[in-house]
Amino acid sequence: MDKAIQKKKWTLKKILLILGTAVLSVYIVYYIAFGDKSSKLNVEVDKITVEEVTQDLFRDYITVIGTVAPIRTIYLDATESGSRVDEIVLKEGSLVNKGDVIARFSNTGLILEISNNEAAVSRSTNELRNIRLQMERQTLDTKSQLIQFTFDLKERERTYRNNRVLYEQKHISKDEFERSKEAYELTTERISLFRQSAMKDSIYNLTQIKTLEEQDERMQMNSRIVRKRLESLEFRAPVTGELASLNLEIGQVIGMGTRMGTINVLDSYKLKVDIDEHYISRIVRNLTGDCEFSSKKFNGEIKTIYPEVRNGRFTVDMVFTDTVPKNIRIGQTSRINLELGESQRAVLLSRGGFYQSTGGQWVYVVDPSGSFATKRNIRINRQNPRFYEVVEGLKPGEKVIVSSYDNYNSVDKLLLTK
Repeated sequence: MDKAIQKKKWTLKKILLILGTAVLSVYIVYYIAFGDKSSKLNVEVDKITVEEVTQDLFRDYITVIGTVAPIRTIYLDATESGSRVDEIVLKEGSLVNKGDVIARFSNTGLILEISNNEAAVSRSTNELRNIRLQMERQTLDTKSQLIQFTFDLKERERTYRNNRVLYEQKHISKDEFERSKEAYELTTERISLFRQSAMKDSIYNLTQIKTLEEQDERMQMNSRIVRKRLESLEFRAPVTGELASLNLEIGQVIGMGTRMGTINVLDSYKLKVDIDEHYISRIVRNLTGDCEFSSKKFNGEIKTIYPEVRNGRFTVDMVFTDTVPKNIRIGQTSRINLELGESQRAVLLSRGGFYQSTGGQWVYVVDPSGSFATKRNIRINRQNPRFYEVVEGLKPGEKVIVSSYDNYNSVDKLLLTK
């Protein structure tokens, strides 16, 4: 016999189970489609540094260290070879005046060279004197011969004129008249030739004397120079200053060009500054900066730039433009604020350790709620020891985490916890 089948009723438990499953499915679908999939990291607030972005005057400067140096350093190099140190008069650190004797030398070879040179000068002077005497005698002989030729010419001229009158009166023969005429003409030509020869000899003698005088003058000059070299055996200070170093020992033989020491000119001072090669294109002469000595500010400017780069740094010399600090010492250091350009208003972000992690390309910006910080791309232009100049990505009033990001692994969001 057939049995009637009863329909199952919807119980409350079953309805709740179906609704729960439907809600969970919808949530899963929504999370997959619209959920926040960014990576997150919990960070304690007291372990980070947060700074507010501001808009203010940006000073384009860098901070460098300057070392005090003398305004000039004079190098003391040996100008003679083979000099032996006999006596050291002054010691390192002594204050010297120009002309003070620092050390005394002996040099047998130099003394012998001076003696030979003086002997050569003496021979040259005697030779010039003898040639002058010889030329004077030759001049006197020439004048004497010219007087004799002139006398002969007058005598032959008189004979020729008398014979011409006698020949015209038929008292002498034509042959005798012709001989007197030829004698007169011959003497005239001889005097002309003699005068030409005497003139050429005179010009030659004058040229020769001038050459010998110039030669003698050169030898005299060389002799004075050589004698002056003798003065170098007393080694004297070329300028007034401080004998900073002296590399001499008694009995030491000095070679030509040996660096014997240095003198620091203490009329003024300068600052030698090492700068990172990153700024080499922006460093030019006359850039200004300020430094501090004894709690007082002093201004200076760049005068010399040394182009050579060593270990990623190059060197410049700065001189004081107003007054020189009192009681400063060579080797003393001071922090210098070196201006690179004009100050301008800009969006500023405080410097921090984040830059080493991101290269200034992005930062974590704190949400106004203060509960989290998100990653944001930015663009930094210039920087000084206190601030970065931000040209894109941040607005004044926003807060940024500026401490190091080394432990964050570039996650997208930082959840800030207390």
